[in-house]
Amino acid sequence: MDAPRRSGRLTLKAPLTVSAAPVPGTATTNNRPDKRKRDKDDDISDSPESTTEDFKQNRDSLKVLQKKSKPVQYLIPDVEKKETTFRGRLGEYDVILSVAVHLQQVTLVLRLDSIKKNGIEWVKGLGKKNTEDLLVMIQWNEDNNIRFLRVSSEMFPFASHEIYGYSLEYCAQSLARVGSLANKYGHRLTVHPGQYTQLGSPKPEVVQSAVRELVYHCEMLDRMGVGVDGVMVVHGGGKYEDKSATLARIKKTINQILPLNVRNRLVLENDEMCYSAEDLLPLCEELDVPFIFDYHHHNLNPSSIPISAIIQRANAIFMRRGIKPKQHLSEPRPGAITLMERRAHANRCENLPPELPDDMDLMIEAKDKEQAVFHLYRMYNLHPVDYASLRPPEENETKETKGRKSNKRARTQAGKLSIEDE
Repeated sequence: MDAPRRSGRLTLKAPLTVSAAPVPGTATTNNRPDKRKRDKDDDISDSPESTTEDFKQNRDSLKVLQKKSKPVQYLIPDVEKKETTFRGRLGEYDVILSVAVHLQQVTLVLRLDSIKKNGIEWVKGLGKKNTEDLLVMIQWNEDNNIRFLRVSSEMFPFASHEIYGYSLEYCAQSLARVGSLANKYGHRLTVHPGQYTQLGSPKPEVVQSAVRELVYHCEMLDRMGVGVDGVMVVHGGGKYEDKSATLARIKKTINQILPLNVRNRLVLENDEMCYSAEDLLPLCEELDVPFIFDYHHHNLNPSSIPISAIIQRANAIFMRRGIKPKQHLSEPRPGAITLMERRAHANRCENLPPELPDDMDLMIEAKDKEQAVFHLYRMYNLHPVDYASLRPPEENETKETKGRKSNKRARTQAGKLSIEDE
């Protein structure tokens, strides 16, 4: 157990040592036994079409790998104890670092070659395997008190492609099992389509590509049977040298082009470069589209509106729509100074925002994924943590921006760093 909290004083103890077994192709795996006791006939859901066979096969495979692996010991440092009245859900996204479950994604470099070499049925097979792995991820999350998950956009590679795209009908039963398990445990599943989902582009082909991407994500959630809380988060996108005109195009796309079921799941989020909360809130209020407040983006691209007022206005839209409010939290990496450095997410978050409502779904956008959630659980005493699931933080976290953000073309315009429209 963690050290007891003491008012006004940081209590330290000797670091904990935990054992885990590495799995080939992954970082590590959790080798603890399942502490839950279930009847052998306990099914994933009450649906007659649902079976536990895929789930059991994945869990059995995980156990076999664990038995063949040599245990590794990790030194888990203590954490600073802090106080909060927050009792909402913390979310993690895409993959679980400490479990041998990694979605079968196809990289951008291999995309067209993969289809030409292996065929579209091979690609669709990856999507089917991903749904099976997602069952294991949801069960693991339940066992570890994580009940809020962002599902990867790469679940079904090429599904929204203009030429090679395909329906998810072939995977309907598997997706229904995923949704049944999530609904059984009361887990929230959401998605966040990528940066190329540009609803306000002046190019019709770019808008149509964005619509296809949203239709794909919506179909995935619909076939899971996820309720209204299963939202699709997108940013405003590029400004295209005229923010007002772009906002007008976003409004037109939402009002006139998006199918109704897609629009019903759409939510907009402030970003760190182009569209602040102040830019998007009026549009969201006019269209009754929920607004996601991102604390990190607000710190980099602030509004003149106080955070408390932004949250109040955003929550009002969620309440009108009958959707559970949701926010995003991340922090810049240690030592980051420039705007481009500060954009990159730190491995873990060290503080919950003082403005955070007590009953909020808060997505933790940190590189350490579920380990970042556990870090906050331990700091704020939010949930019990199984120490066999813990991994130590990286000792020398870099402040460098890696990945797609560093590949964008930056320029200085009117004394402010901005991103050129792509």
